[in-house]
Amino acid sequence: MAIEAKPNRRAWFESLEDSSERYDLDEVVYTDSKGGLLQVVHDMDELKKTSGEEWKEHFQGRARRNEWPYGSGVWGKKEWVLPDIDNENVVSMYEGHTNLFWAERYGREIGIEDLWLKLCGNSHTGSFKDLGMTVLVSQVKQMIANGADIPAVACASTGDTSAALSAYAAAAGIPAIVFLPRGKISLAQLIQPVANGAIVFALDTDFDGCMDIVKKVSAEDGVYLANSMNSLRIEGQKTVGLEVIQQLDWKVPDWIVIPGGNLGNVSALAKGLDMLFELGLIDKRPRICVGQAEAANPLYLAYQTEFEVFEPIAARTTVASAIQIGNPVSYKKAVDALKRYDGVVEQASEAEIMEECAKADRTGLFNCPHTGVALVALRKLQARGLVKSGDQVVVISTAHGLKFVDSKLAYHSMKLDNIVSEHPNPPIELAADYQAVRDQMLREIDARSSN
Repeated sequence: MAIEAKPNRRAWFESLEDSSERYDLDEVVYTDSKGGLLQVVHDMDELKKTSGEEWKEHFQGRARRNEWPYGSGVWGKKEWVLPDIDNENVVSMYEGHTNLFWAERYGREIGIEDLWLKLCGNSHTGSFKDLGMTVLVSQVKQMIANGADIPAVACASTGDTSAALSAYAAAAGIPAIVFLPRGKISLAQLIQPVANGAIVFALDTDFDGCMDIVKKVSAEDGVYLANSMNSLRIEGQKTVGLEVIQQLDWKVPDWIVIPGGNLGNVSALAKGLDMLFELGLIDKRPRICVGQAEAANPLYLAYQTEFEVFEPIAARTTVASAIQIGNPVSYKKAVDALKRYDGVVEQASEAEIMEECAKADRTGLFNCPHTGVALVALRKLQARGLVKSGDQVVVISTAHGLKFVDSKLAYHSMKLDNIVSEHPNPPIELAADYQAVRDQMLREIDARSSN
């Protein structure tokens, strides 16, 4: 059934604390009058006029089609994302519709046969950040078309956000500025905004220091803030939950496990699931687990006190560099999400991250370290008896492993500090002699066949 666009199907910014405090999406505003975060709220009464089954049919009919912009996994759900934006101002690279990978061999090895990985890294810039950035940059393009004076868009980043912002801003013809912690992101992540023509600042600080700078730039110089404290990003990122359920034929898994740093991702995941539930497309909710690196674990520490105490920390260096964040902007939203979804939080040490990545990679995956954090969290849920062998589990894989070849190479070369690699697979260097190569080859085949 086709759904006609209606002028009263709208969305707006609203304070998390006071629902009467609202702003139009065209306004340059990031927080409420008391400094709290905003959220995008939709006219749910209008959306409920369409049944859950009709929404399913509508979304299925748009998926992977070429009618602009609905072939995108985000814009195919436009009525739930930015219903009032003009299609000509949408900036899309047909993001979304990423593979929900049945991890059959890895799942069998760890004792979970119904295990799936949502490979968000199979996207234009190689991470789930594309889902949110298409929405934010599209809204900025619309604002500029309507006469807004926005000289540039800017973000602080540990890598993936800067890549997504730079690519989408370049496609829209809008200047982009990114602030990165110098020496703390991978070379692959650094070259992405450089190649896309962004103004790149590598600062002698961590992510939280970069965040302080970008907040000041946006407040004092009119540059539009593109970090996840801008709730437009959440509207795109929430579609990952919608896609997972759609790919599972509108059935709800028992668990969804997701890595967390600035915590916009788990907030977004829950928001998408909330809409599915409230609009009648699903009739139950999954449980959610957030995994954090032990070196950057403020949410995990707060979870130990049942969220009674939250204290920002100085995040230490971690191979999971994109979640090396000690003062997450979306903490409150994440806690609200976890409480609604009977959620838990786990942590992963550096050795645990790299070893679980290596074990999973041996089954055909190619995981980023952040996915490794989520896999470690899953294993710990198993050990606690929370995840059973018959449960259906979806792990959100946030970025492509090719962005992190430096840490993988160091692991397999056995050159990671303070980590003794348990599953290294370095290249075998030999002279170009058939007999020597043959002998070594047969030894390797025998050794691996016995494992």
